[in-house]
Amino acid sequence: MVRVLLLLFASTPIAFAADESHGGGIVPEWLSHGDTNTAFLAMATFLLIVWRAGGFKLITGALDNRANAIQAQLEEAKDLREAAAKLLAEAERRQREADEEAKAIVTQAKKDAEIFRKEARKSLEQRLARREAIAEARIKQAETDAAAEVRRAAADTATRAAEQILSSADSTDHFESAAAQIEKALN
Repeated sequence: MVRVLLLLFASTPIAFAADESHGGGIVPEWLSHGDTNTAFLAMATFLLIVWRAGGFKLITGALDNRANAIQAQLEEAKDLREAAAKLLAEAERRQREADEEAKAIVTQAKKDAEIFRKEARKSLEQRLARREAIAEARIKQAETDAAAEVRRAAADTATRAAEQILSSADSTDHFESAAAQIEKALN
C-alpha cells in the first residue's frame, strides 16, 4: 500500500506538467486536471496519515474483535445446542426407563393379583371344606343323637309295655310280644 501511495505521489508532478498544450498523452486524462490532482493528493495524504497513526489497525482490530465476538457467540451457541441435545437425550432415556418401569410394575401387579386370586380361591376352598366337615360332623352327631333318642324312647316304651304286660295275668305271651317290638324298633 505504501508503494502504491509513493508511486502516486511521484506521478503527481508529471500530471501537473502535462496538459494538452504540451503534447499530453503521457498521463491519463483524469490526472491532467488540477482540481483532481489536488483532491487526489489530499486523499492520499489523509490515507497516509491514517495509516501512520494506526487507524487501519484500529479499524481492522475493531473488525477482528467483532468477528471474534461473533465467533465466540457461535461457539457458545454450538455448546448450548450440544448441551440441550444431551439434556434431551437424557430426558428421553429417563422417559424410556420410566415407561419400562411402569410396564414392569403393571406386569408384577398382574402376577401378584393372579397369585392373590389363587390364594384366595384356595383359602375359600379350605374354609368351605372345613365348614362342610363341621356340618357333616354336626349332621352325624345329630343322627347319632336322634338314634340314641329313638332307642331311649323305644326302650322307655318297651319298659312301660313290659310293666303293663307283667302286671297283667298273661305276662308270658306279652313278654315275648314286647321283646319282638323292641327288636323291631332297634332295627
